[in-house]
Amino acid sequence: MNKNIVILISGSGSNMAAIVQAAQKGRWRERFGAQVAAVISNKAEAGGLAWAREHHIPTASFDHKAYASREAFDAALMTEIDRHQPALVVLAGFMRILTPGFVQHYDGRLVNIHPSLLPAFPGLHTHQRAIDAGCRFGGCTVHRVTAELDHGEYLDQAVVPILPGDTAQTLAARVLTQEHLIYPRVVERLIS
Repeated sequence: MNKNIVILISGSGSNMAAIVQAAQKGRWRERFGAQVAAVISNKAEAGGLAWAREHHIPTASFDHKAYASREAFDAALMTEIDRHQPALVVLAGFMRILTPGFVQHYDGRLVNIHPSLLPAFPGLHTHQRAIDAGCRFGGCTVHRVTAELDHGEYLDQAVVPILPGDTAQTLAARVLTQEHLIYPRVVERLIS
């Protein structure tokens, strides 16, 4: 039985690439019957789509602005995702808040990564908020997606020190290196 993984992105897709590379290196297809079956974006110009195509992964894009409502966009997205019969839907820098109906449709199969140590700093601008709050540590969290933003079950976390003189950009870069380690590890655990 194939365990298809569908990854949703909005930008460069660095976490998507880390997952694809881990799948290849870890021989997920041979060991678990698992493969990245598609990469889908809400932005046709997302750099990660080109990377996925270069690695022979089917891609699709849906411009959310072309739909009359969030529900209409999510319905089109679900139709495309469901064509691939996903065992797991992975949000990897997908910058859209999903409707409760979408989240319910993929209940138990939908995961995300967030660039903070949840429950601290859900939402946007996490690195600057952590610096402004005087935190000594930042990090990232892989979690199950629920209808409540950044509040699902935590599956893994990585801690990164906040250094004197850190900016949101320098902290983000250090956190991203950890995201590339823990996200593939969680995905492998979920599909193995």
